[in-house]
Amino acid sequence: MISVEEARERLLTPLRPLGTEYVSLSEAHGRVLAEQLRARRSQPPFAVSAMDGYAVRAADVARVPAELSVIGSVPAGQRYDGAVGPRQAVRIFTGAPVPDGADCIVIQEDTERRGDIVVVKEGAPEGRYVRPAGLDFREGAVGIAAGRRLTARDVGLAAAMNRPWLLVHRRPRVAILPTGDEVVMPGDPVGPNQIVSSNALALGALVEGLGAVAVQLPIAPDDSAALQRIAEGASGADLLLTTGGASVGDHDLVRDALGQTGLTIDFWTVAMRPGKPLMVGRFRDTLMIGLPGNPVSTLVCGLLFVKPALEHLLGLAAAEEPTLKARLAVKLRANDQRQDYLRASLTRAADGVLETAPFKVQDSSVMSLMAAADCLVIRAPHVPAAEPGDWVDIIPLAGSTGGI
Repeated sequence: MISVEEARERLLTPLRPLGTEYVSLSEAHGRVLAEQLRARRSQPPFAVSAMDGYAVRAADVARVPAELSVIGSVPAGQRYDGAVGPRQAVRIFTGAPVPDGADCIVIQEDTERRGDIVVVKEGAPEGRYVRPAGLDFREGAVGIAAGRRLTARDVGLAAAMNRPWLLVHRRPRVAILPTGDEVVMPGDPVGPNQIVSSNALALGALVEGLGAVAVQLPIAPDDSAALQRIAEGASGADLLLTTGGASVGDHDLVRDALGQTGLTIDFWTVAMRPGKPLMVGRFRDTLMIGLPGNPVSTLVCGLLFVKPALEHLLGLAAAEEPTLKARLAVKLRANDQRQDYLRASLTRAADGVLETAPFKVQDSSVMSLMAAADCLVIRAPHVPAAEPGDWVDIIPLAGSTGGI
């Protein structure tokens, strides 16, 4: 067995971002930017009014009340072609260009209109309520750095920068191949010795949530020829995920059957719990991760290995899953040679500290507790017993973007 850290390094080191494609801005949310996005114009492109009121010269309203002649009006989307001279004003609305000669805006609440005269009751210093040209950004400035997953905020900024098309990394295509005579898909007839499979659909949700495209392959029975035939559906995929193996032992059938048609193994078995029988290799030209058959093991390995692999392919700067410190609420026994990831609850104690309690049942087939868990408590190999009040590392689960 190899450590979790070595397994991650061996999986991720050879991976490179996929190719690029242009997408319209309306389709860019969640995609990973592959270019330094520069503004095509300044924003605002000219000085504009930030309020409804009057464009004036600050010198003319230094002493109030001040009576000014109204020489024009300018709404947003239009421009006053003249210039504001001494003791003159232009009625202006939010977003409209500030006329030449004016250097501040007096808000309408501080004025009284009398025909073509406006009485200014409260003055304004130079620059008041004027948004100068380029206040937001200048033409040519980098607004969004390459390698960023685009949020709704980024889409709005790109639109303001007049960038209708963006260069992004291609979404990885992930073929998902569940195996085993004992499993059927939800809604299909269930035999007397079968169970309903959750792995393929859970992995599909993980994959799609990370920005990749899930390609669901049929469940492969415990038959070499059938497995080989169904695996052909992974042709053209960027990543192949298998779950389960055979009745003889985890992944024995996958290794043997696919090994005859182009599978090469980099490593198999990792010193972790759940997830020991993890397998990584290549099926012809496609990266392959063989996941354990138990559903909790599948999802934990998905978080620790599939997620960073997809992040690398997407052009993201993938890092280890972020951890927090939490105070232990229960006693834990000493650990053996495998790194544990314990499903646990996470609460805020009366003193404001995060407190965690691993569930008593940690069987890797119990999906209900995986769904109920708020975090995974990490227990390094060979650590001694822990007492309530000790601090432990946790991986938060609830509400995590792209997580499980």
